[in-house]
Amino acid sequence: MKVFGCVVRAGLAIAVSAAFWAAGLTAACGGELWVGSATVDITPDKPVALQGQFHLRICKGVDNPLRAVAVALETRQADHAEDQAIFISCDLTGITEELQQKLRDRLRQELADFDGRKLVLTATHTHTAPVLNSSWYEIPKQGVMQPAEYLDFLVDRLVQLASQAWKGRKPGGVSWGLGYAVVGHNRRAVYADGSAIMYGPTNRPDFQNFESGEDHGVEMLFFWDGQKQPIAVAINVVCPSQELESRTTINADFWHDVREQLGAKYPGLCVLAWPGAAGDQSPHLMYRKAAEERMQRLRKLSSTQEIARRIAREVEDVLELTRQDIHTDVPLVHRVEDLELPKRKVTPEEAAAAQAEVDALLKKASPGPADHARRVWHQKVIDRFQIQEKEPNLTIELHVIRLGEVAIVTNPFELFLDYGLRMKGRSKALQTFVVQLTAGSAGYLPTKKAVAGGGYSAVVQSSRVGPEGGQKLVDRSVELINSLW
Repeated sequence: MKVFGCVVRAGLAIAVSAAFWAAGLTAACGGELWVGSATVDITPDKPVALQGQFHLRICKGVDNPLRAVAVALETRQADHAEDQAIFISCDLTGITEELQQKLRDRLRQELADFDGRKLVLTATHTHTAPVLNSSWYEIPKQGVMQPAEYLDFLVDRLVQLASQAWKGRKPGGVSWGLGYAVVGHNRRAVYADGSAIMYGPTNRPDFQNFESGEDHGVEMLFFWDGQKQPIAVAINVVCPSQELESRTTINADFWHDVREQLGAKYPGLCVLAWPGAAGDQSPHLMYRKAAEERMQRLRKLSSTQEIARRIAREVEDVLELTRQDIHTDVPLVHRVEDLELPKRKVTPEEAAAAQAEVDALLKKASPGPADHARRVWHQKVIDRFQIQEKEPNLTIELHVIRLGEVAIVTNPFELFLDYGLRMKGRSKALQTFVVQLTAGSAGYLPTKKAVAGGGYSAVVQSSRVGPEGGQKLVDRSVELINSLW
């Protein structure tokens, strides 16, 4: 049986309910795809504090520009809009709820035909980008752009970006593909006593293994204009962009080099950078460092250029393969849900230990450069302990999108790899893009194994949601993905 261009099995049609029909038809029907894309510079024009370390860093210069990239999508049936999305990827450490809300408020005024809830903001997680929240550091008031000032600057640029991409959308196409590149490595070393340490030394006699695996898949979405020329690519790699995380200069990390290398072959190509589930992953090498550095010298490449070479090589290869499989009439279904997850409980022992740390830091006669941030880090645990019975859940915004045969699912965490693998393994989609670090800056979400091993990224200070919430996130994400197939 064919209904509005969608094929539905007659036997199934008799059996299902009206509600299922509504959801199923939306998921199965295609529509003419309209695509717009744009890029904007979000580099501050004054010195700023840099996010990503416990100690305060004031930037001393700009190595390369920070970028925000947008791809706007809409499907239409006979001039009627079926569904829509605007994806924006930013060279930032994270996306705050304040940033998202300010941008959505502005876009409601600028784009009357766009639903602000269909905006998906993502950070690449570079550790050499401006601070967005002033509570973490004691930032000098003179000579430094304050977080609130940069936030206003950023929102103005992102409004311009989103408007350009949305208003510039035209009939286009999409293709999808898969490649492989070694970018991320598990960064949690495990020792004979069962403990784990982020970036722990692997030359210790008691070093045993790494806590989890790695995923070297590169999921790609290509967007094409009416002449079948590539205008944008979404690249989903399971690694944050923090190869150069300790610098005191603004730097977009390896994504800058990816854009440079791809731009040399495809001028004007917009690169939407999506970090996968990578809370326990990093581009830093944990062993074979000397051998890798020698290879970089032989190639006359920096470490970020080498990472970019691997990604760009795959993108170029897969782009040409999928050029023969461009879809101009595809399903686009965008679900947005406010999902409640159980917060990770702070035990009385953890609260007492955090209080002892705060007390010790307050008593120091000469506080160190990281002491303020560490005190805030521990104080938040104490605050959570005091209200956790009254506020047991954390509400996150979950996006699940079907685009052709691809699923895109988001979360605001630094999500440990295993959760992403569970989603991909159970998904009915041909390819599943797990995209972390959307709005909310919800911290790490470690696995049960990681919590047992301890260490930064798995201790209670590092995570607002624990393994119980992680599994609930997986289950609901998979349920929503599979409802669209």
